[in-house]
Amino acid sequence: MTGPLSHLRVLDLSRVLAGPWAGQILADLGAEVIKVERPGTGDDTRGWGPPFLKDRDGRETQESAYYLSTNRGKQSVAVDITTPAGQEIIRKLAARSDILLENYKVGGLKKYGLDYASLSKINDRLIYCSITGFGQTGPYKDRAGYDFLLQGMGGLMSITGEPDGRPGGGPMKVGVAIVDVMTGMYAAVAVLAALAHRERTGKGDHIDLSLLDVQVASLANQAMNYLIGGAAPGRLGNAHPNIVPYQAFATAEGHLILAIGNDQQFARFCAVASAPELALDPRFATNAARVKNRDIIVGRIAELLAARPATEWLVILEKEGVPCGPINTIDQVFANPQVVYRGLKIDLPHPLAGTAPAVKSPINFRNTDLKYDAAAPLLGAHTERVLRELGYDAAAIAAFKADGITGD
Repeated sequence: MTGPLSHLRVLDLSRVLAGPWAGQILADLGAEVIKVERPGTGDDTRGWGPPFLKDRDGRETQESAYYLSTNRGKQSVAVDITTPAGQEIIRKLAARSDILLENYKVGGLKKYGLDYASLSKINDRLIYCSITGFGQTGPYKDRAGYDFLLQGMGGLMSITGEPDGRPGGGPMKVGVAIVDVMTGMYAAVAVLAALAHRERTGKGDHIDLSLLDVQVASLANQAMNYLIGGAAPGRLGNAHPNIVPYQAFATAEGHLILAIGNDQQFARFCAVASAPELALDPRFATNAARVKNRDIIVGRIAELLAARPATEWLVILEKEGVPCGPINTIDQVFANPQVVYRGLKIDLPHPLAGTAPAVKSPINFRNTDLKYDAAAPLLGAHTERVLRELGYDAAAIAAFKADGITGD
């Protein structure tokens, strides 16, 4: 194994997205990640399609694109943790693991003897990361949490979308499960911090991570706009609450994004757009002034950009160092020369399809290689090998299968 975390074993008891996303990050960094799934059905996301991966003969498999997006590089062990024998398998794995990821409801694993208090007695170096909707404490701790729900409760939908009264106005969620993804990233950071602490103390830890906490923390400048300014931010469509102009504009043909971050860039834009007087107008000369006079300057910029198609503007503006860009569809993203050059699309070996496409980690090291050598695993593909490593003989493994404790 290669990668900076190749010396670590992760026991992934999580399902769907937030926990598996954290596990995939750790797998990309070289950790051995053992994903525990329910025999017969596995992770819920296996059935979240179409689309489903096609095999070598063009027939649809049961491997959904969603599942493949968040479980590459892992090993799958099918174990029924509701059975005493299954619980014992998990305990043996936990005793040999550095990290455990789980996203059961608060207290959900305690009845199986797989909670932190129980497993830390077996392995006091274990870093146990619990991901829930609302955390291990508080009045909402027993509620189930889902990304869409938390985008609404956590304020994100109140600042996403067009304002009320405009065409298409109303609350809007982000186009990916961004709270889950951010929670997975925070989980990976927390786990690595706990590892650093364990190096000094020799002790593991219990990480309490909630989707609501992550969403509130991820409000970033919008949270501070409220805490300092005292007014709850609203929806501005594609505009930015603190920077102008920083939004999408219609052109004579197509749209483009203008992302001007300082007054010098604004002056360059005005010069290119044959309106240098705008940069000298005290209403627009500084960003703070432009924010106060947003409607006026945005209206004027819209008039200027309507004179030419987006393709022409992008060439002209980029040449003069004015931050701008197209609004690409996802097929255009993967055809973009920078994306192609950076090798973000990869093909991984897959037992049914030969290869399966994936998007590689954005993490790049100068002195450490990351190796991508396996797509998301088939359900239970590594059960027998892992059980043998735990000391179970052929008779015990066969008995587990016969009793439904493990998969076929």
